[in-house]
Amino acid sequence: MTGIDWGTLRKVAVEAMHRAYAPYSKFPVGVAGLVEDGRVVSGCNVENASYGLTLCAECGMVSDLIRSGGGRLVAVSCVDRDGEPLTPCGRCRQLLFEHGGPECQVETADGHTTVGALLPGAFGPDYL
Repeated sequence: MTGIDWGTLRKVAVEAMHRAYAPYSKFPVGVAGLVEDGRVVSGCNVENASYGLTLCAECGMVSDLIRSGGGRLVAVSCVDRDGEPLTPCGRCRQLLFEHGGPECQVETADGHTTVGALLPGAFGPDYL
């Protein structure tokens, strides 16, 4: 797939960020992903008083991906409270590897990169 509309992905991510539940960190995060079939899925962070149970925005996006029919992610835009690109954390990089593979494009503050560049040597289904 070519011609990723990063502006639209970021706009959807910002909309998701505005729905985040972040009463503890006060750090809302939103994410949007382009699926290989053209769908756009999204998610936001959902915190919990038991901090370890907090769900990153990418968790919600992957749930939306599966709920809406599955498929592979080809591009992802994650944003902070100001709508600026935010690089996914390590846990979320693993989620993106599982559902998009190393070639999945990711928007960062420094431009676009791949999941493979963000998570070299990733552990995946091929190891099972």
